[in-house]
Amino acid sequence: MRGRSMLPTLRPGDLLWIRYDATPRPGDLVVARFADGTVAVKRAVERRERGWWLLSDNPDEGVDSRHRGPVPDASLIAVVRRRVPLGCVRLRSRD
Repeated sequence: MRGRSMLPTLRPGDLLWIRYDATPRPGDLVVARFADGTVAVKRAVERRERGWWLLSDNPDEGVDSRHRGPVPDASLIAVVRRRVPLGCVRLRSRD
């Protein structure tokens, strides 16, 4: 995860466990593709007639449905299931 649009919920460098076949519910974090091709993590606020209304947790940063409108169901890639904070994972080399 990078960027500041989801602060304080997510921090740059956090790892996310996602589920591709999950159905989002209001309040879930989702991975979505906006119409311009940008892939972003946003909060699913509500399901509207034309798709999901997605917002940043940090409204002063990033782009969301306030700028781009609802995101169609087909453009939701995954639902975030867990956040792994930066520094909690130790990577080992394969020496």
